[in-house]
Amino acid sequence: MDNPNAPELYATGATGFFVSNGTISITLKSIRADHGEKPGPMSRVVMGRLTMPAAGAQGLAIGLFVFLEKQGFKFEKPPGT
Repeated sequence: MDNPNAPELYATGATGFFVSNGTISITLKSIRADHGEKPGPMSRVVMGRLTMPAAGAQGLAIGLFVFLEKQGFKFEKPPGT
């Protein structure tokens, strides 16, 4: 059932992955500015974690990859990985 009041998160990236007892946790980050200073320094802030069974995480990864390819995104290994 669709829930129009479900929380919506915005992240600029995934900063870490952890596995424990078959459960995958993905730490999500967002870049934030401290407007208390000028110029406001930028900081990487943890804004949430997604935790799911390994099979669900695998389905998410595959489904997202297929969806992005269909949208025309091209993938290359990121530098430094």
